[in-house]
Amino acid sequence: MPLLEYENQIFLDCFHEDGLLIMSEGLGIQRILLNLLKVYCDASNLVLILNTTHLEEDHLIERLEADGVRPAPKIITNEYQAAERNRVYLEGGVLFITSRILVVDFLTDNIPAQHISGIIVCRAHKIIESCQEAFILRLYRQKNKNGFIKAFSESPSSFTSGFAHVEKVMKNLFVRKLFLWPRFHASVAECLDRHKVEVIEMHIQMSSAMSSCQTALLDLINACIMELKRCTSALDLEEVSVENTIGRSFDLIVRQQLDPIWHQLNSKTKQLVSDLKTLRTIACHLTQYDCVTFYSLVNSIRSSEKAFSSNSGWLFLDSADSLIVNSRLRLYKVHEKTVKKLSTKSEQKNKSDDVLPCLEEPPKWTALSEILAEIKEENSKPDPEFGTGRVLIVAEDDRTCNQLKEFLCEGAQNVLASLFNKHLVAKGEKYIEIEPLKKKKRKSVKKDEKKDSGSTELTLTQMGSVEASNSKQTDEGDNFKCSSEDAYYGILSQPAIIIHPIHGGSDPLGLQRTLWEVNPRYVILYDSNMQFVRQLEVYHATQPDIPLRVYFLTYKNSVEEQRYLTTLRKEKEAFEYLIKEKATMVIPEERDGKLEDDPNLHPMPLQETSMSSRRGGLEKPKEQQMIIVDMREFRSELPSLIHKRGIHIEPVTIEVGDYILTPDICVERKSVSDLIGSLNNGRLYNQCVSMSRYYKKPILLIEFDPNKSFALMGKYKLSSEVSMNDVTSRLTLLTIHFPTLRILWCQSPYATAELFEELKMGREQPNVSSALSVTATEENIEWNERYNPGPQDFLLKMPGINSKNYRLIMNMVTDLHELSSLSLEQLTEILGNARNAETLWNFISTKDKVLSQKETAGKSKTDLKKSFKRR
Repeated sequence: MPLLEYENQIFLDCFHEDGLLIMSEGLGIQRILLNLLKVYCDASNLVLILNTTHLEEDHLIERLEADGVRPAPKIITNEYQAAERNRVYLEGGVLFITSRILVVDFLTDNIPAQHISGIIVCRAHKIIESCQEAFILRLYRQKNKNGFIKAFSESPSSFTSGFAHVEKVMKNLFVRKLFLWPRFHASVAECLDRHKVEVIEMHIQMSSAMSSCQTALLDLINACIMELKRCTSALDLEEVSVENTIGRSFDLIVRQQLDPIWHQLNSKTKQLVSDLKTLRTIACHLTQYDCVTFYSLVNSIRSSEKAFSSNSGWLFLDSADSLIVNSRLRLYKVHEKTVKKLSTKSEQKNKSDDVLPCLEEPPKWTALSEILAEIKEENSKPDPEFGTGRVLIVAEDDRTCNQLKEFLCEGAQNVLASLFNKHLVAKGEKYIEIEPLKKKKRKSVKKDEKKDSGSTELTLTQMGSVEASNSKQTDEGDNFKCSSEDAYYGILSQPAIIIHPIHGGSDPLGLQRTLWEVNPRYVILYDSNMQFVRQLEVYHATQPDIPLRVYFLTYKNSVEEQRYLTTLRKEKEAFEYLIKEKATMVIPEERDGKLEDDPNLHPMPLQETSMSSRRGGLEKPKEQQMIIVDMREFRSELPSLIHKRGIHIEPVTIEVGDYILTPDICVERKSVSDLIGSLNNGRLYNQCVSMSRYYKKPILLIEFDPNKSFALMGKYKLSSEVSMNDVTSRLTLLTIHFPTLRILWCQSPYATAELFEELKMGREQPNVSSALSVTATEENIEWNERYNPGPQDFLLKMPGINSKNYRLIMNMVTDLHELSSLSLEQLTEILGNARNAETLWNFISTKDKVLSQKETAGKSKTDLKKSFKRR
């Protein structure tokens, strides 16, 4: 598929120069990446793609294969062994590979770094200094100065947080160019405005009850925000506003600002944050779903004893009463107050029996019915060139799509009645047959009679059954299936309708794929989404000859409308900020990492200040620092930060510990969540046993998240009682049981890397073969101070000895020398098992066996006479 004019310009910029490309959402960043891969899919190239999802990889490979590109890209996973990966690297082509595998291959020289043509990084806004992708690019630039680095992102707002964020990302990416392509770019605007989409905006008026509910919700949100600002001064007053509260990124804003001091906040402040999230959910339900679903949510919060007792006070405000009353008015004709005016309980009961629900149909459903009726009328006179047009309805989530499908198939009142009766059953109330539903059924019967007499007037509810029975009216071209699993189709034959969710589906690219597969003539935006609007513009500009009409449904003066406008405004402000940053940005010449001896690529580690007296006071010769790192630790940020400090990393699969700093120092790293889990299941105890057995200085490192509080507990008094459910009590017992164990507390991975460097100063480097020879302790074997670990370990390696009988030998026999002199009968008496005794006796009595020679090689008489028990 040919690129548009502005896409060609972007492609040429990215192809000829390394840089970071930031585009507006929906403008076609996938199309740029796809065309770059077409160029690089050749055996003479070796191009690595980072930071992609499995669904994106499958989609790109499918598109390339459909275009006849050979060889197709390959996906490298942990199913490939090291030798297989090396063979694939030498074959060349484009490879999708996980960061963890690529880091290990770079460190072990399993990948020919000099032959790499370049690396493409997706989601560049997530590249921080300590991430795996930044580690890979640093290793790549150390070994390859000629290959390219290209980065892509379509999240401009992510680059506006923090100081000089975009400059830091470019530094981590080793690029000097920044390409900005917003929607208001002159080339983009000219290209897309040349083929404008026919858009019909329908600003639907909310019902009076909906407007009252929205007003009450905004008052409650404003009251909670004012109280939150009064309780804590840590919040940015400009960021926390009613407008931002209804946006999708509000939770992220609050979490970033309050997480570091979350343990210092009082319970009321935490509850206010939770209440704001609850009110945002209610506001979304107001415009998103029907009246029954909305009332069920409001009523569940009001009737929930936990929510009622723990709320911050908004449930007791007048606005909360207004919200509850108006949400009920959407279900019932008679107000509750009219029932309360009755004098006696019997009159109340009789009156309540007369009150029947009158379910309010969502105004958008009415508008949708009118649009589909209009489309059906247009399709009655099909276009001679394009035939009848298909309809694509786009809604927010799968729940909304399912409701729309039921509405189109069964009718509004039938759907609402079914939901209402489910609500009554959930509350334990009596099932009610709604009067409007009865009328609806009677009308349907009458219309069926009219249909038999030749009338052509049909409702949306009847369209599917009537047209399905009439094979002449069914267009065979509409018997299709979408590749997206989230699409709803086959609802009506005329017009052919496909419903697809925007968010929450199993495939994030499903909606875009459905758009190009279905080629709809009519698109109904039941819920607004900026990214999909841009995708529609690109879709129509790519094939302008195919007619396209878009119906844009939104509630007038609603939270939904404001949320969409806020999204547009924030993206525009983000690009304006980035344009100013680009104009004032100072980029050093060595930023791309292609200069030799770049200090950013080869940092100097800390040096000792001691002098060598044997060399006339000169400095001691520099020694390359090294740390042995377990393979499983490459999921964390710490190996990247250690390497950045100039320390060589040796990736090895070791059974004891995570980091070996010196021959005597072994470190087991635990995050806070991992620490709690390891204490609960007893795994940490076994790990401490193994470290204490093989290393003189075992260390337990507890590493905290730098974005969260540096504390294990909140602001409350430490109990003096020892409880096995308390983390601090368990850590105390752990230190008592292992006197040599040291516990280190680090606020972040940066502090850990600095601490490791200081611990290694002036000490011997670890040995890889020694670390590999250390094996983990069996779970059933207890190591304590009563027995010597050397003879015990030697005994456990003998045939016939296991975790159940080794203690019998150590209690009855003094040392290994005495054990070798025992007869078969004596061993049988001690072990209580003739087979195990015979196996052990054959081993220790046959001197010519190779195994016996290996086990006793290097053992002096003193070692063999070393007692099992400590004196």
